[in-house]
Amino acid sequence: MPADKESINKTLDQWHAAAGRADFKNYFELMDDQATFMGTDATENWNKKDFMAWSKPYFDKGKAWNFKSVERNIYFDHSGTVAWFDELLSTQMKICRGSGVMVKKGKDWKIEQYVLSMTIPNDLSDSIVRIKSPIEDGILQGLNSK
Repeated sequence: MPADKESINKTLDQWHAAAGRADFKNYFELMDDQATFMGTDATENWNKKDFMAWSKPYFDKGKAWNFKSVERNIYFDHSGTVAWFDELLSTQMKICRGSGVMVKKGKDWKIEQYVLSMTIPNDLSDSIVRIKSPIEDGILQGLNSK
């Protein structure tokens, strides 16, 4: 699996670099057609097509986002064709966590799912909950009424 691990690292690094260059085409080519992306906001759960539509204006302005992995762990299923990972990222939001699933398509690894989360120091959790409660209480109420 060392070659596959290297390939996954390369794919994820290229993906982050493409966003940093606002390279829309290369960024989305590294994602599988069935890919999903979940952002830091509770409402951000997109399939690839919807994520492309949401992010296109940022890429078109020449400034998407610039994430750099500073720590990454990769794990494989028994078949060697599915992998999952977690990473700590240096971003404009400070430290974030990314996690996801990769699938092997031929010789290439594609991003099937990516979840981006902001990290919150435990000592600040109570104050952050107070700040986000007015927004997320409404979201929860809508979700619970379904």
